[in-house]
Amino acid sequence: MSSMNPVPQRRLLSVALLLALAQPGLAGAQEADDESAEKSEDTESTLGEVVVTGIRGSLASSMNVKRDAQGVVDGIIAEDIGKFPDTNLAESLQRISGVSIDRVNGEGSRVTVRGVGPDFNLVLLNGRQMPGSSIAETGASNSRSFDFANLASEAVAEVEVYKTSRASTPTGGIGATINIKTTRPLDAPGFKANLGLKAVHDTSVDNLPDSLQGDSVTPEVSGIYSNTFADDTFGIALSGSYQERDFGFSQVSVPNGWRTFRGDENNWGTIPQPGTPGSENIINRPGANDIYSVPQNILYSVNGLSRERTNGQLTLQYAPADNMTATLDYTYSENKIQHRRNELSAWFNFGPSSSAWTDGPVAAPLLYSEFIPAANSDLAMGGAMFGTVNENKSLGFNFAWQVNDSLSLELDYHDSQATSGADSPFGSNAVLGTAGFFRGTTTVDFSRPFPVLNVALPSGLSQIDPSGMLVTGSSFRNSYMKAEVEQLQTRGQFEFEDYSKLDFGVTATDVNNRSAFSNVQLDNWGGATSPDDYPDGVWTLDNMGRYFDQFGGHNDPAFSSAFFTWNFATVRQLAADAWARAGNDPNQYLASNEFTTDRRVNEESKSAYLQWSKTWDLSMPLTVAVGVRYEETDVTSSALVPTATAISWGSANELSIIRGEQGFTTLTGSYDYFLPNLDMALEVTDEIILRGSYGESIGRPGWGDIQGGQTLSDLVRVDGGTGSQGNPGLEPLHSQNFDLSLEWYYSEASYVSAGFFRKNIDNYIGVTQIVDTPFNLHTPIGGDYWNAALANGCTVADVVCIRNYIFDNFNGQPGVTRTGVDSTGNRTGTIVGQPGDPIANFRITVPANQRSASLDGWEFNIQHMFGDSGFGVSANYTIVDSGLTYDNFVIGEQFALEGLSDSANVVGFYEKGPWQVRLAYNWRDKFLSGRFDGAGPNPAYTEDYGQFDMNIGYQFSENLTLAFEAINLTDETQRIHGRNVNQLLFGTQTGARYMLGLRYKFQ
Repeated sequence: MSSMNPVPQRRLLSVALLLALAQPGLAGAQEADDESAEKSEDTESTLGEVVVTGIRGSLASSMNVKRDAQGVVDGIIAEDIGKFPDTNLAESLQRISGVSIDRVNGEGSRVTVRGVGPDFNLVLLNGRQMPGSSIAETGASNSRSFDFANLASEAVAEVEVYKTSRASTPTGGIGATINIKTTRPLDAPGFKANLGLKAVHDTSVDNLPDSLQGDSVTPEVSGIYSNTFADDTFGIALSGSYQERDFGFSQVSVPNGWRTFRGDENNWGTIPQPGTPGSENIINRPGANDIYSVPQNILYSVNGLSRERTNGQLTLQYAPADNMTATLDYTYSENKIQHRRNELSAWFNFGPSSSAWTDGPVAAPLLYSEFIPAANSDLAMGGAMFGTVNENKSLGFNFAWQVNDSLSLELDYHDSQATSGADSPFGSNAVLGTAGFFRGTTTVDFSRPFPVLNVALPSGLSQIDPSGMLVTGSSFRNSYMKAEVEQLQTRGQFEFEDYSKLDFGVTATDVNNRSAFSNVQLDNWGGATSPDDYPDGVWTLDNMGRYFDQFGGHNDPAFSSAFFTWNFATVRQLAADAWARAGNDPNQYLASNEFTTDRRVNEESKSAYLQWSKTWDLSMPLTVAVGVRYEETDVTSSALVPTATAISWGSANELSIIRGEQGFTTLTGSYDYFLPNLDMALEVTDEIILRGSYGESIGRPGWGDIQGGQTLSDLVRVDGGTGSQGNPGLEPLHSQNFDLSLEWYYSEASYVSAGFFRKNIDNYIGVTQIVDTPFNLHTPIGGDYWNAALANGCTVADVVCIRNYIFDNFNGQPGVTRTGVDSTGNRTGTIVGQPGDPIANFRITVPANQRSASLDGWEFNIQHMFGDSGFGVSANYTIVDSGLTYDNFVIGEQFALEGLSDSANVVGFYEKGPWQVRLAYNWRDKFLSGRFDGAGPNPAYTEDYGQFDMNIGYQFSENLTLAFEAINLTDETQRIHGRNVNQLLFGTQTGARYMLGLRYKFQ
């Protein structure tokens, strides 16, 4: 595929474009006349007060933003044009107190602020509400969050984080409103340009199989050009960046979750009760009042990724008079990622087992083992290959007019869109199952952070056998999201004779979102084709343990770490060819653009605000701002609702929905809010400021929560299925926000602050589950054929026995179609539910406004410069707390606040002469990151994580700088667990990343 070309033409074009950026400015500078030169000198003397250079200057400017702001505001300002402190905006934002980030593929992606998750933090670009798009692996995305990994930082001049609400700010941010400000040429008149070249080495790429390898060193190139003409009445700024990054990660997981039971429960998946057969194999059995969990599967994967990120922005400004400025800007970003993966995994079917357990009341296995004496189960070695692309476009126009000394007016319009989707014929997430049916008794040691899998092979087989490998099930998924925002804002300010001010504005916003998903799936987990269809040479023997060298236990002699890597495209083609030879459609091994889930939402909002502010020059100057914002929103939501007609049992523990006709259903909703705010700042002394704020804000529901219909998941388990339905009538989250802070600015660029905040949040959307029987689908589980198998020696736990009996005795009867026998002797085919069989139960997830919650916390900041030594430090610590926590001793759906965690940052730096050195440490405590795992309502806890980053710069001249950057210096790993630390959900190893770059500044 062209998107996989290691040296695409786009790279060459981007380099040529960026190299050319500086040329017109150089020529213009050389041809400037004496008058322009004099003006340039005047401009430079003026700019000396506002242009920020260096770490110290950046921190000083950021401090002034905080000191002079209305309410509680933190910011980060570029050290120089084209030089933001971090190459990733999210990783810069995490240096701010109260801001934590979610890392994806080892890089900052989305932000949580003061315990409020990414979906409820509003991102603005130059004061404009930005659309966000994202895609999910196995369904349509629900998220409104903005992915900062899509934006390069070179064109960013400043980022402001508004932690308190204000009437003039668009609604949607409960945790914070984050405003990204880009370069404006008339803000810094004159010629400025620079060009940066960087080489990137991600050490994770060194720890990949040959089939997943990328380039060891990849390029980055960026440039920015800004100039003004005609006596600084016309300005142009052009920036661009292109980045390639090859990287990888290894992950051990229980991706399909943990099945949770009471100690006295007797059900599918439970361990034997005392006194029953098999109970003698249980060590330290959980008590009757304890709860315990058993794993659905264990999976090890090694992943290789290639990314191309292209960013560009053009800004044109014209000031026809001193009191008028028109700005036209266009911003573009594209982020393309190709993903390749090989796996080793084993599923548990909850047959006869042995296990050892931790003490209760929440018990987890130290050891879990299932007996497979015939050694004929599948040892799965799946793989994946797919591509995704995120594209963002924003066109904006702004006209600012200072009517007179008292009145200023502003008109702002923008049309922006964000799109995410597949960038591969295999879809946005494609999984091809392969397996050898030589797995015997399977044991996992969960007693350590890294689970160790042990598999007994058949007698006489000392190593896994390539001649027994074949393709089994497959899934080619296509997820798509497009979000559009069209917004018109008018605002103004009137200053009265007593120097009080009245800010006012009206906004109309039209938001459209489409979230869609399709899945082409073959549930032939017993074998879709034959081992003879695959030459032994396509399977390459490898050792999974070597890809987890940062985890203890990766080299345990008991670890059955042998597995086969293979080329996805080659094996997929072999499977499709064999499938076609059998008379089937080979397109079942490709993704489909015919979406079975398709959600379309329109939100039309109208808003208006007024805010009055005044400063009283008392013995201690007091500034007060009081305002109100009115917000009215109408929601229209349509969803493509696929009709389910039957349930087909295609493999041991997986059943599938058979689909019929589909069509759109439409629902509507509306809401309106008055949102007041009050900010007060008291200057106790020239150095000390006491602030108090109260404000109300709203956060809109996720797109899936307000979908206009009900959808059922494709896969159904033996114990039932799942689905979801939306509610466009949901109210937004409504938060009452209180802030109190004390700030001491005791020296230039040095300060100490402490702040308390509290948020009382209503209308939290509970993710509840109801049991329903949509479409009255008959399931073969518990039907006549099933019961006949039980009556003839099969047990409820042995679903393979039941299937074999049905195929042997009822083939050709209604709903029973036997297609053959797999390599283990088990029969293959489908069993479809018939009239008279039980009606299937589905656990339907339904959103509803049902909860209120409060959270509070403390923020502590210190920034200190050690005189003229060149040394300085910036540190902060945030404590966040709420009584609404997850109860691990409760089974079933429950509500708890996600993302709540303490966090800390320490940045030490040295800047003197040509040297600039910065060492940063970021830490986030353990937090609840989810309330559903692959098995149902269960908690997911992301364990505490800390990371060191370093930057060293050396300035050879005023123009040329060499920089070395290191990310994740100590190669930290990440881990997520369930109710007990032994219940691993995900353990991920990435790697350190190093960058060496040159930046040349033209002047």
